[in-house]
Amino acid sequence: MNQNIADQAYVREINLSLVLRLIHTQSPISRAQLAVVSGLNKSTVSSLVDDLLESRLVHETGSNTGGAGRPATLLEINPQVGCIIGVELGVDFVSVAVTDFLGNILWRRREDADSTDDQDKMINQTLQIVKEAMSIGKKKNYHFLGLGLATPGTVDVENGVLTFAPNLHWRNVPFVKIFSEQTKLKVFVENDANAAAIAEHLFGTARHSQDFLFVFAGVGIGGGLFLNGELYRGRNGYAGEIGHSPIMAEPSQTVCHCGNRGCWETYANQYSIIQRVQARLEVRRSSIIPKLMAEQNAPLSIPLIKQAADAGDIEAIDSFNEAGHAMGQGLAGLINIFNPEKIVIGGPLSVAGEYLLPAIKETVTRHALPESMQHASVVLSPFGPDASLIGAIAIVANNILSQPTNAKKDKK
Repeated sequence: MNQNIADQAYVREINLSLVLRLIHTQSPISRAQLAVVSGLNKSTVSSLVDDLLESRLVHETGSNTGGAGRPATLLEINPQVGCIIGVELGVDFVSVAVTDFLGNILWRRREDADSTDDQDKMINQTLQIVKEAMSIGKKKNYHFLGLGLATPGTVDVENGVLTFAPNLHWRNVPFVKIFSEQTKLKVFVENDANAAAIAEHLFGTARHSQDFLFVFAGVGIGGGLFLNGELYRGRNGYAGEIGHSPIMAEPSQTVCHCGNRGCWETYANQYSIIQRVQARLEVRRSSIIPKLMAEQNAPLSIPLIKQAADAGDIEAIDSFNEAGHAMGQGLAGLINIFNPEKIVIGGPLSVAGEYLLPAIKETVTRHALPESMQHASVVLSPFGPDASLIGAIAIVANNILSQPTNAKKDKK
């Protein structure tokens, strides 16, 4: 008997998730339309919708008066059901945001961080920003649904542990344990590129794509693979470390932070662009970059190089162009392997997307098999540098979409 009740509860949870996801992707939508697209009977859909209305995950939003017959009440996701805290732990920064259930930012803060600092110091810096966000939220009567953390490196998602982050030199960090103890919230941890891919699928340019690749380009290059509508994690959950694919074999090449030589990301990450510019400046190429650095009393950085490119600086434009070709070379191989319908590029380097994209597309066209790339588009993420921050929000929202009953329990 108990097993039968458990089975019924399991089936109902699956159906609740199905209906909630359909409302999320196809709203505004009526109960009758939900029955058609879900394949469930009308009485079952009506009962499920009643549950979702009671938990405030969805709300009614006007009527469809088109066509003959009685107007149908329309449904959509309720963005005010609660708030989510998102944390992006970068190599040289920490970013925290509070959003509504649909990822609209209500509050945010970003602070520079030093990757050479003690691990505990950087984690404590992050916790202080999170606690500030919670304090502000408490004053505004926000109901927090959970906290998502996006981090570079390989992540044991089931146990909430960062297993290895080459660019931070961190191993076996129990993020879920640390942040849940300090905040008393439900905490989820995900690789930054995987999180960003989930954000693209829930909120972004890949909402209706079943096979796509998200490329996170910054200090490193990571990938989130969506295959057949699902995030592909691999056997141990570590799939997507595309930046460490070897594309050069010469032993004289730059050593990657992972310890190997010839990794793709060493030729196409933000440091590679900075190094290209420095090399050009050392041979006294004509450029406005030294003047901008002096005027702003700022070190060489991607935003500063982009500023020079915007002013027509050839050295800046050519450096971005070279990096774009390096990125395209790696992407061509991925297109040949996975045959995606779309490649989405986001992360810190996407601020220079207008300069990178032409070279990326040119190289992809030259090196990818024509049959594989025939329908593959390469686009920039609408979230730009915030792709993984919105991804941290998305992993919490995605859990609720998968298990709607948990949100109802949390509100009690």
